[in-house]
Amino acid sequence: MTDWTTKTPEAAQTYLAEHRLDEVECIISDLPGIARGKAVPAGKFDKQDYFHLPDSIFYQTITGDWGDAAGDEGFIERDMILRPDYATATAAPWTGDWTLQVIHDAYDRKGRPIPYAPRNVLKRVVDLYQQQGWKPVVAPEMEFYLVARNLDPAKQIEPMMGRSGRPAAARQAYSMSAVDEFGPVIDDIYDFAEAMGLEIDGITQEGGAGQLEINLQHGDPVKLADEVFYFKRLIREAALRHNCFATFMAKPIADEPGSAMHIHHSVIDLEDGTNLFSGPQGGETDAFFHFIAGLQNHLPSAIAILAPYVNSYRRYVRDHAAPINLAWGRDNRTTGIRVPLSGPQSRRVENRLAGMDCNPYLGIAASLACGYLGLMEEKRAGPSFKGDAYEGDEDIPRVMGEALDLFEEATKLHEILHPDFVRVYSIVKRTEYEEFLQVISPWEREHLLLNV
Repeated sequence: MTDWTTKTPEAAQTYLAEHRLDEVECIISDLPGIARGKAVPAGKFDKQDYFHLPDSIFYQTITGDWGDAAGDEGFIERDMILRPDYATATAAPWTGDWTLQVIHDAYDRKGRPIPYAPRNVLKRVVDLYQQQGWKPVVAPEMEFYLVARNLDPAKQIEPMMGRSGRPAAARQAYSMSAVDEFGPVIDDIYDFAEAMGLEIDGITQEGGAGQLEINLQHGDPVKLADEVFYFKRLIREAALRHNCFATFMAKPIADEPGSAMHIHHSVIDLEDGTNLFSGPQGGETDAFFHFIAGLQNHLPSAIAILAPYVNSYRRYVRDHAAPINLAWGRDNRTTGIRVPLSGPQSRRVENRLAGMDCNPYLGIAASLACGYLGLMEEKRAGPSFKGDAYEGDEDIPRVMGEALDLFEEATKLHEILHPDFVRVYSIVKRTEYEEFLQVISPWEREHLLLNV
């Protein structure tokens, strides 16, 4: 029998105290970040050390079609071996019975990590830091919308109805009254998070109608990616309880701000525990400027991961709380790379380009990979930007096809993330992009049908 009292975190033990475990959800993230896996009776889970899923789950597009990513051997759907990471065991508190969910890692039959499994991609990047004697630390911010139920894709997405009986209002950033409008949903988010042992640093109203932000405590990149993966699921479940949808689309409503997953980074020296970005007297180090230069030089090639869908590029709009270039600035939210106000020990660099629609494992991995390349290349960032960066030139891809072109040419990034991952990801995303190009939009029918 599985000894949950020694193998699992305290939150899982508390959840099961005096209750009989009914079911275990064995899950893994696919490329979009959807939880794939199997739900098994607790008794069966006790008797298994692993289970199988076909590697084709990583070849599937967001529409459910398949990219031709199987390689030279063809589409034989080889079984992967999925082993549980008991440190991730946590409640699934929205279920009707007593259920735990456990994230698994994917290996081939020789025990080697599957290179295109998103959690393995992130682990690979973290390991490269550790080989240099460094420990990367991240803190993600999650923006999302609570919207009215949308059962017809042809209809525009609308803000949800608040407890006042009025639709959520826009331009209410940091309003406590606006947060109170969603009180029942937020209460369930807090309750689910507590049952799962997830710590919320804060919830705020953002600038969009029905747009919220959840901040997480800084920590280990893999652990934080696990938490974002879990949070997306629990937030959706909390919304459904109250007859609304939670969406993590980068740009769900045309005239509202997009939703980002801002990623804060710092790097710790494993030998003495100091922040690599701060010197003995508290000043900014060469490594600080090298890391920023790595983001500036390599993020354009990683945008295809940070902005993984055609909708993602609708977020990069001037004066709409999303960056349009890779300028860096101190305490400047108009820049793509921001250095927040902080003391020397907490000095960090914020990447503001990632959309909330990206896979958290892949988004964090890509961002850390760019910073790692900067640390290794030792190129120095230029002067910080003063003023409104929206007045500057655009220097990031604006369409999916251009982003994929840059991604496929970035050989240095390929070696960091793993060439097999790059191959599979590129094929899947090209397939999605081609599917999108087959769709005729309402704009085209309205303005071109009779006018051209």
